[in-house]
Amino acid sequence: MDHDNCCEHAPDAARRSLLKSSLGVAAFAAVGGLSWVSPSEARDVALTKEQRDALTPDRIIALLKEGNDRFRSGKMQAHDYLGQKRTSAGGQYPAAVILSCIDSRAPAEIVFDTGIGDLFNARVAGNIANDDLLGSMEFACALAGAKVVLVMGHTACGAIKGAIDNAKLGNLTGLLDKIKPAVDATQFNGDRSSKNDAYVDAVAATNVRHTIDEIRRRSDVLAGLEKDGKIKIVGSMYHLVGGAVEFYS
Repeated sequence: MDHDNCCEHAPDAARRSLLKSSLGVAAFAAVGGLSWVSPSEARDVALTKEQRDALTPDRIIALLKEGNDRFRSGKMQAHDYLGQKRTSAGGQYPAAVILSCIDSRAPAEIVFDTGIGDLFNARVAGNIANDDLLGSMEFACALAGAKVVLVMGHTACGAIKGAIDNAKLGNLTGLLDKIKPAVDATQFNGDRSSKNDAYVDAVAATNVRHTIDEIRRRSDVLAGLEKDGKIKIVGSMYHLVGGAVEFYS
């Protein structure tokens, strides 16, 4: 291979690779770059600092919604995870941090059609906020630059059912106690039992909003960033049937 010829084309190849990022496309569009990527091209690069910094919190939320639409329609972008792994090895610049449940049916990266390096993920049964999770989210936003905190609950949540039933089991008991305020606060006409799917989902929605309130109340760091307009803290509910993520304002 001709070395000079190879070097001559390397910048163009690198630029094409960079523009394959879904979140990055929006960032480049914002600064006058390419705004369209062929769906046949596999995304083989991780989100860069330049791309992430060009995105607003509102645009990041819109991109998450667009990714969920692709997931629901079965038209997800192709991901070269090895390529994303290689390009993120030297640094990470996620756009958002997702606080979600450990439920195996609700993996945030997949339901939002994102790749390696796009999102911080904090997962705990019942998507509750404790000191360690608050510290993790403070790191994600204040130190690493993420611009959105998204609390994502889901339908048919086992942790919610356990809190409703006043379940007791080792350390799980204390975790479920953190969900019980949402059980008490949920207004619902009908059977208030874990066998009533509608009631379980109503409590799950209340729990998401309760977690958001806890984040703002217990983290001066995150509340301050939100007040200054640097981040947005929002809630959502992932529907196991249909795959839609419903966002709460």
